[in-house]
Amino acid sequence: MSSLFTGDFSIPKLALLVILLSISYHVSISVYNLLFHPLASYPGPILHRISILPRTAYLLRGELPFHVTNLHAKYGPVVRIAPDELAFCDPQAWKDIYGHKPQGQDEFPKDNKFYRPIKSTPANIFSSSRNDHALLRRQLAHGFSDRSMREQEHIIGAYVDLLVKRLQEHSKGGTKALNMREWLNWTTFDIIGDLGLGSSFECLEKAEYNPWVRVITKAIKSSSYMQAITAVGGTRLVTWVAQSGLWKSRQTHRQLVREKVMQRMELGAERPDLIEGLLKKQKEWQMSLRQISINASRLIVAGSETTATLLSGTVFFLTTHEDKLAKLAHEVRSSFKSDEEITLSSVGDLTYMLACLDECLRMYPPVAVGFPRVTPKGGGTIAGHFIPAGYTVSVWQWAINHDPRFWTDPYEFKPERFLGDPRYKNDRFDAMQPFSVGPRNCIGKNLAYAEMRLILAKIIYNFDMRLDDGALNWLASQKNYVLWDKPVLGVYITPVTQ
Repeated sequence: MSSLFTGDFSIPKLALLVILLSISYHVSISVYNLLFHPLASYPGPILHRISILPRTAYLLRGELPFHVTNLHAKYGPVVRIAPDELAFCDPQAWKDIYGHKPQGQDEFPKDNKFYRPIKSTPANIFSSSRNDHALLRRQLAHGFSDRSMREQEHIIGAYVDLLVKRLQEHSKGGTKALNMREWLNWTTFDIIGDLGLGSSFECLEKAEYNPWVRVITKAIKSSSYMQAITAVGGTRLVTWVAQSGLWKSRQTHRQLVREKVMQRMELGAERPDLIEGLLKKQKEWQMSLRQISINASRLIVAGSETTATLLSGTVFFLTTHEDKLAKLAHEVRSSFKSDEEITLSSVGDLTYMLACLDECLRMYPPVAVGFPRVTPKGGGTIAGHFIPAGYTVSVWQWAINHDPRFWTDPYEFKPERFLGDPRYKNDRFDAMQPFSVGPRNCIGKNLAYAEMRLILAKIIYNFDMRLDDGALNWLASQKNYVLWDKPVLGVYITPVTQ
């Protein structure tokens, strides 16, 4: 190598020097990550331990949750899936990472590489600091309270009734397979549009996607790509793309949310929706229109796509398990004498339906990845392992929900496990936390359950369902980009004569 520094220092020699220095740098980093890094003692594939690239590749391929599950099966309950990241598969980890902390002890902050890859984005209910989150949550809680849900019932019920009407019109007496993925998406987006922004997307009214809804779904998938770029050190590139206008789906979505929020604010009168609490505090907190809009945007996506996903999964599992579907149909149809009796309140008595929804949440969690947190100053102990400060940690939902250490028949749809069946007495129900735990658990959990029960009950009461043969591999063929990329879910539905 000394010859590089003798004689004329030509361009080829300079290029060779740069290449050799680059190789030396990356070899040094790899050796450090493998042997001397603070997380070096934790198991995992060598390539994952020395570089972020394998993790990023699986994310971009839509296979990361399944890959992490395989890694847990091979390496155990704690796996190093990237140089600075550990995945945990232990019920205790839910409490240690996400749970409430004693007075004076720091919580594990959210990992901004996941929740806020673009630093210029205003903090919101999902990415704000501990203190700001508490204030935001307190105000938003009004829209998710039991009182608000009772006041929202006529809004939600009207859209569910419209769904039933449209299914009756389009099913052609059970001779045409309907794409239930679309119909359930349209329903949940219409509901959340009204509850969050004061007006519907009119998907059910027109029996088609609102262009905005298509923009939202595109933006969700694009976000995974941006997270991948951020993970490999491309934060500035992601910020530039966002600010340059090249990320058109994001830009369009933001503008449409802004316009909708302005329309909602112009209504003036109070209404039992999800952002009323923020609007009341707008002047006191000096919240900008942009800050209110970003929170409304997060509520719309979280309150629509995840609910529709879970309902789609439930329809798939029920139609592939005819005995479960028959049992649920008996429960629903024997519990009500008329369609009008099915309300947000009355569906709460359907115990087998709740078991079906819970089992689907286990088998097909709408968010299959981990909710990444960062170990706080001074580090933290997770499931008996002390982790130094500054490293990403999480529990991966797909992995822990299918771990045979915690579940009997983990890959089989068995609602009976949630009804005290002795065959499943050893199941660890605390391993499943689809809404997370602690101070940042899902604020919309009760609304989601009530909405899903009402929609499913109305469908089961009014229709018989049969899965189209082309959808038998519906779940097996799916990719996951944080959220699921769901294919067509063809179902024949036949109106029931009550």
